[in-house]
Amino acid sequence: MEQIKITEVGPRDGLQNEKTILSTQDKFEFVSRLVQSGVKHIELTSFVRKDRIPQMGDAIELSNLVLPKFQNQIQFSALTPNAKGYEGAKEAGFAEVAVFTATSETFTKKNINMTIEESLEFFKPIFNQAKSDGKKVRGYISTVIACPYEGKIKPEKTLEIAERLLSAGAYEISLGETIGVAVPSEVESLLEVLLKKIPKTYLAGHFHDTYGMAIANTKQALTMGIRSFDSSAGGLGGCPYAKGAAGNVATEDLVYFLHREGYTTGIQLDSLISASRFMEEKIGRKLESRTYIAMKNAN
Repeated sequence: MEQIKITEVGPRDGLQNEKTILSTQDKFEFVSRLVQSGVKHIELTSFVRKDRIPQMGDAIELSNLVLPKFQNQIQFSALTPNAKGYEGAKEAGFAEVAVFTATSETFTKKNINMTIEESLEFFKPIFNQAKSDGKKVRGYISTVIACPYEGKIKPEKTLEIAERLLSAGAYEISLGETIGVAVPSEVESLLEVLLKKIPKTYLAGHFHDTYGMAIANTKQALTMGIRSFDSSAGGLGGCPYAKGAAGNVATEDLVYFLHREGYTTGIQLDSLISASRFMEEKIGRKLESRTYIAMKNAN
């Protein structure tokens, strides 16, 4: 069976957008359960100012707990929005960091208070230092299909930004369908443009499930050769800059779909359910993953 890479973004992208601020020990337990389920790629945290994103205020403490225990078996990454964040991730021992921008000027301004051009220039020192340090850099592009402020985005805009991130040194581009409005035909239109210039091995799908289209969009991306996807256990998270946007596609739903389609992920659903059940108790709200609900009720 063909292997699909899944990057679990729950500990960072998921928890960052949850109202509840978890203790460092609870985050460690969550990650431990994810590791036990067979997840091999985990976005652990973000090195940002605590007053800006209090959910990520324990990045150093969490990294000091997690990396010594699991780094030999798991590829961990940390979001580093600036050079100071990169240095924090480097000091903590991360082998991979991530940077993020968007296709929409309005979204980028509201998200990181920069223009798209300023963000790309701002990342250059991170790419240069990472290359010198032998660290991998992953690039995130938000709003690749549509923006809550500017509407539909032309695929050529995403292509332009993706090519610049790859040229700077990114090893993979995560295509963020941030507000979850896309349908498969729009994913097809985007990938038709990108794949003419960018090999499929450099691209990953990052679909949100606001309108229940994330798995359908994953299917379209699979059909076109994409073999790397982001997801969040239980569907944790959302997008604070996109009103009504649901969280990332749930890892349970993605794994269930991929396994039934004949792919392999290395992830055991029963163990993954345990991680999501733990998080449901800690954040104090019901998780929306259909597979999680079905399997939890069946047990």
